[in-house]
Amino acid sequence: MELFPDGIYVRLRSRVHGTYLHADEDGVGVSLRPRGGGGEVPSAAGVWRVHRVLRDGIHYVLLHGAAYGLYLALSTDEAAPPPQGCVGRRVVQRGFDHPELDAVMWRAVPVADGGGYVLLRHVYNGNLRANGRFCFWNNSGVSLDYYFGTRSTMRHWTVEVVPPMPQGAPPPELPHPTRPAFTEKPGGRSGFLFLQHDEPEKDGRRVIRHLRSDEPLNFGHTDVPFFSFYGRSVYNLRTQLGIRANQGNVFDTRMCVQAGLYGRLTPLVNDLPHIDELMNIVIFTAGAPALVIRVSPFGEVRYLKFSKWCYDDDVKGISTDENRNVTSNIGRSSQ
Repeated sequence: MELFPDGIYVRLRSRVHGTYLHADEDGVGVSLRPRGGGGEVPSAAGVWRVHRVLRDGIHYVLLHGAAYGLYLALSTDEAAPPPQGCVGRRVVQRGFDHPELDAVMWRAVPVADGGGYVLLRHVYNGNLRANGRFCFWNNSGVSLDYYFGTRSTMRHWTVEVVPPMPQGAPPPELPHPTRPAFTEKPGGRSGFLFLQHDEPEKDGRRVIRHLRSDEPLNFGHTDVPFFSFYGRSVYNLRTQLGIRANQGNVFDTRMCVQAGLYGRLTPLVNDLPHIDELMNIVIFTAGAPALVIRVSPFGEVRYLKFSKWCYDDDVKGISTDENRNVTSNIGRSSQ
């Protein structure tokens, strides 16, 4: 477990391929890529934050992506095949929706050969593995391997710690929309300061639920404000949230995403994943006071404590009570 202290940011490098575990831009899959991503994939997609959980006397390692905040997990759809050419079960990104969610629970097991490598063993057994040892044209797949008959080095990973930004360093600039235009629909596609990221027919619609950092951070309630957002531009999303929920203070608006009711906050500085699922966003204002400030490689994450609901590194998550439940009612519209 010393390789995965709580709260640090890491990269996982395949022993065989030398490539890194990345969260795919579709918001679902994971794959191996060279460091730095490339193409549409932001460099943050290859960085994961450690979230440790103690359950039944066992320390589990949870990993949520620095790009989208989603957790590395075993697919719960047993019928879903792994990527082509991969061995075992499919590995995906998903939200941390329940404190007893087995899909996101991993254990770190040092490899005994003295090389400093580690196995990531799932709570259901099986190990995270790279694929394509002999197929150089198809060596980006990642899966969960249940076969224990060999000691394949395809299951071995090097853990590289990612240092934080210097305290007080300016946050990363948000990527600008690639195709600025004014169109007719709200939520990222029209109106004053609403810049369009993609062609209208390609824009997906997703629901954005949002809370300010000075409100109780409980996305389990039914009255959380929401609006419909089109496209993937994080720049446009900041504009929308700054106008709707931060008194028009667009350029001092900072955003964190919470993937699942029990997920930790992740700075949102990359364009949104392609998947058009609901997103929970916490809004901060630059310079506002906070109880705890943790500096990540991608900006500051500010944690505030409240009388009943809280999020800070002492609690290791958002506190709950018996009235907190997942609901299909997504809240009240802020349009």
